[in-house]
Amino acid sequence: MATLFEKICTGEIPADIVYQDEVCVCFRDINPGAPTHVLLVPRKAIPRLAMAQEDDAALLGHMLLTVGKVARLLGVDESGFRLVINNGPHAGETVPHLHMHILGGRDLEWPPG
Repeated sequence: MATLFEKICTGEIPADIVYQDEVCVCFRDINPGAPTHVLLVPRKAIPRLAMAQEDDAALLGHMLLTVGKVARLLGVDESGFRLVINNGPHAGETVPHLHMHILGGRDLEWPPG
């Protein structure tokens, strides 16, 4: 059964997409935790970061480089942003499909959560 994020990646479910390429899709979070809050999702369904394999290294590197592109596109590259990857239910993972939260547009507290 396809995850919610797989359905967004294929266009089956609409989303406010801010960036996409052949590897990943980035869209606005429907429950934002900051003025800028987007999710970067690989088109390949990997349940969580800890389940990524050696052959996913290029995909993961591409996603990290894409974070910078998206931050520049959304205007939070210079003021600052936070990148969050939740891994498992105790970390707040609600969709079992690897994704990166890019949050910015306000001062972010530390420690989080």
